[in-house]
Amino acid sequence: MNEKIMECISNPAKSRLMIEIMRRGKVTAKYLAEKCVDIPQTTLYRYLKRMTDDGLLKIVGETPIRGTVEKTYALTFDPSDPPSVLGQNSGAMYMQMFFQYFLTFAKIFQDYCDTPGIDIKKDRSGLSLSHVYLTDEELEKVAADMAQILYPLQENKPKPERKLRTVGLIISPEHKTGETGTDW
Repeated sequence: MNEKIMECISNPAKSRLMIEIMRRGKVTAKYLAEKCVDIPQTTLYRYLKRMTDDGLLKIVGETPIRGTVEKTYALTFDPSDPPSVLGQNSGAMYMQMFFQYFLTFAKIFQDYCDTPGIDIKKDRSGLSLSHVYLTDEELEKVAADMAQILYPLQENKPKPERKLRTVGLIISPEHKTGETGTDW
């Protein structure tokens, strides 16, 4: 299933459909067509069928409407309930956890992008990707330093001058690209 989720994430239209379904819990194709007006209706129905056939979506309801049946769709997995993988070294479970993390973060980001009148610079939104050479000890120190900075901030109470922000961190295993860093 992980490769099917990856296929959806890498397809902007399928990814958007998946995020909308995740956001609402269960939806009809009619709702998706109204929400995602830039996706042609035939494409939307084709993607819903494919995602259902691939086991990513399930049909949780069918309502007869004027000689046809309106289906209600839901995800087959719960992106807010990551499995425990520590000590199990299960690549499949770890990949599932990554997809759940990604979809949750993507939902938050989609909500922001759907907000009328966003000002990316003023809102201080951004993306950063850095490739760094670190020993295991240096990596542990970076993670500890970031935790030391971020964890106390989670206790901040809402105030008019404070905005709720989501900060995510993914530490990727070694890869062989030769890149030195990318910031958007």
